[in-house]
Parts: sequence; structure tokens; C-alpha cells
Amino acid sequence: MIVAAIIGLLAVIAIPNFVKTRATAQKNGCIGNLKQIDGAMNQWAVENKKAATDTYSLSDTTLLAFIKGSLLPVCPGGAPTPLVRRSRPR
Repeated sequence: MIVAAIIGLLAVIAIPNFVKTRATAQKNGCIGNLKQIDGAMNQWAVENKKAATDTYSLSDTTLLAFIKGSLLPVCPGGAPTPLVRRSRPR
């Protein structure tokens, strides 16, 4: 009975930490994807002589040429990633 109580106590401690670590990893993966998209938008703007504040569209497949693998990255959390720059990230 004591062994079961100890295992239960360890589970109560470990599960919230696991959930927090997973959320942090998903957030960091999404931030990395957004940085990759920002770099692709900057390269696209320079090559096409566009302003850095121009709006980009998913239908504009020329932007995908500047992204590794030519596929739009998707955040691990499943949230869609729009190709519209609202402000310059710091």
C-alpha cells in the first residue's frame, strides 16, 4: 500500500511538469517556425523589390521557395500560421 502511495505521489508531481515541458517545447517550435517564415518573407521582399511591410498570401507560392523544404511550417500546437506581417519582430 505504501508503494502505491509513493508511486501516486510521484505521478502527481511528474505529470504537471511533463505537461508544462511539452507546452514549452511546442511554443519554442512555433517561435522557430515564425522566425523561418519571417526570414523567408525578408528574402522574398529583397529579391522582388517589395516593401518589408507588404502583405503576403498563401496563394503566392514564390514565398515557399525561400522556406526549407518548400513547405509552410505548421506550429506543433496545430495553430495556423498566417503569412501576414503585423509588426517587425525584435
